Amino acid sequence: MKSYPITIKPFGQQAILIEWPNEVDEGILSTILHFKSVLASKLPTSWELVPAYNSLTIVTRTETLDFSKLKEELLAWYQALDKAPKVDRYLYKFPVCYDLEFGIDLKEVSDELGMSTQEIIESHSSHQYTVYGIGFLPGFMYLGGLPKTLELPRRSTPRLKVVKGSVGLAAKQTGIYPQDSPGGWNIIGNCPIPIFNSQAPDPFMVKVGDKIQFVPISKDAYKLHKIEGEVGIFSPEKTLIHD
Repeated sequence: MKSYPITIKPFGQQAILIEWPNEVDEGILSTILHFKSVLASKLPTSWELVPAYNSLTIVTRTETLDFSKLKEELLAWYQALDKAPKVDRYLYKFPVCYDLEFGIDLKEVSDELGMSTQEIIESHSSHQYTVYGIGFLPGFMYLGGLPKTLELPRRSTPRLKVVKGSVGLAAKQTGIYPQDSPGGWNIIGNCPIPIFNSQAPDPFMVKVGDKIQFVPISKDAYKLHKIEGEVGIFSPEKTLIHD
């Protein structure tokens, strides 16, 4: 495993921020997730570990931090990282209907990129995307790995309402809106299955570091999967990633 430098600093009175080089790099993300799994076995179970693109935030709500002592421990654990087992990651396949009824910006995206709508659909669905962060909304995945040919800026005027399940493009990323929300991404399709369910024992199945691939479906399949999703009998295909 490649070794990356880190910085460790206080993040308020009850948190510590660990930062890696400021790059969108899957090797860095894998190292962060590897270190997170080590810390989960070293720190009290009440502590929260929040990974993102190039950082890991450690939060305790019940204890007073001894920053100097914990920093020394963190550095020692990080130096021994190669000896620790790696964390499992998964590839999930989500169905998406790219029909113009759902892909409300697809024609505009086609014109702007100089590609046919079918070329956009084939390019978007043929790639696997890495989950680099989760935020903005509960269950909103920031997916990196978008083909360069599909890169385009956010819409100049955000919408007040983007419907649940909308699949969008923005800059170098793609993502799914897990609920109705304002948003400025370019919408090219819709995923019929619920991404986030606050009432479920595990509200969100996907973790940072997992991968997502989109599977094009027809409008009839969309209607069927939507019903299956609403009654809780649809599960996306899930495969263990072998690094």
